[in-house]
Amino acid sequence: MTPELTPVVEIEHLWSVFRGAGREAVIHQDLNLTIAAGELLSIVGGSGSGKTVLLRQILGLERPARGRVTVLGQPASQLGREGAASRVGMLFQHGALFSAFTVLENIAFALRELQTLPAALIRDAAMVKLQMVGLDPTQAHKMPADLSGGMVKRVALARSLIMDPPLLLLDEPTSGLDPDSADDFVALLRSLHRELGLTVVMVTHDLDTLFELSTRIAVVADKRIIVSGTPQQVMAYPHPFIHDFFLGERGQRATALLREAAPTV
Repeated sequence: MTPELTPVVEIEHLWSVFRGAGREAVIHQDLNLTIAAGELLSIVGGSGSGKTVLLRQILGLERPARGRVTVLGQPASQLGREGAASRVGMLFQHGALFSAFTVLENIAFALRELQTLPAALIRDAAMVKLQMVGLDPTQAHKMPADLSGGMVKRVALARSLIMDPPLLLLDEPTSGLDPDSADDFVALLRSLHRELGLTVVMVTHDLDTLFELSTRIAVVADKRIIVSGTPQQVMAYPHPFIHDFFLGERGQRATALLREAAPTV
């Protein structure tokens, strides 16, 4: 009998509460979610449902009002203290590159901050990651202002992978990209997920990206995860948000493409 693996991310009875100006807003209430090694889990939900807040909870940037968030066997709140960059990579929605740093300096940032490795080794590692995301070495000394939107995403992805983290978080990875660039970036993410054995948690509202990449989808609504499963399982769940999101005009187009791509038996 194969022993059960420890989940990469385990969220138990999570309450996310924001207080200010004498008011209290409950974003998540008794939310539960478990993410297994090797999954590419997509989180979807309406505006204000707390999707990005969940990513911040996993990163340990915010602490739950109640409940527990465990990442790679330890409380998420300890990641910042012990070096989150070596365990969790984060691709921000707009890349969030340092405008005063070159491409190579951006990618190498986390390694440089360690102050334990020789400069030549750091440079070589950053060049490997640059080429891993499909960029030519001649791009290494460009500034972020000289890059296209697709190149910014790739540099930011390379930076998120510089410490070889087992867990990668993606916040709207194809946002702002034209259709061709988005397709290319999705193909890159799929390849890296497979080749590096990554566990990936992605927040996205883009249905094409969702269907192309997800091994599982979790839907945030009513302050909790109302359903998780394959696209077909999720779309069969009766809820107004799911109906509007997946079965509206855009959803029907994406679903039709999903059916066309499915293998025939």
